[in-house]
Amino acid sequence: MYAQIDLDGQAGTLRVSGHGMPTVELVRAPGTTPDPHIPIGTRKRDLLTLTVDGEPARIRPSRGRLLRRSYRVDVRVGGVRYRLVPCGYVDSRLIRDGRPLGTLESSGDGRVDDDWAPGTEPEPLDRAVGTALAAAFGTGAAPWWETLGDIVGELIP
Repeated sequence: MYAQIDLDGQAGTLRVSGHGMPTVELVRAPGTTPDPHIPIGTRKRDLLTLTVDGEPARIRPSRGRLLRRSYRVDVRVGGVRYRLVPCGYVDSRLIRDGRPLGTLESSGDGRVDDDWAPGTEPEPLDRAVGTALAAAFGTGAAPWWETLGDIVGELIP
């Protein structure tokens, strides 16, 4: 199933659509200055609006600090809970209702590669939401000890 990804980080808009898939739209509040390190421009939930096929959905991105899990993004679409959380340097795991579905990879350029877990047949909603989250926030993160090392290295003259 092919997903069309339309990301405009400067404007703060993302639209994921495709044949047989629900349309997912994520919009950053107008007039806000984008963070250049985040494809959609922010991780502040109060500045983001998520809809799936025109219906509001709840999105809760974490702040993105030292630990990989601090880069997680939680979404609730109807009664379904999704979580995208880094599991390596470049990839993140998509989880639906506590069950891993597979990994996604995106460098923030509006392209997303997926690798679904063996025996898992993702539903169109899974693909659409996962693709949107990966495109909007990017995937992967360095381990905490490497990040901490970088911080300490910057403090030492």
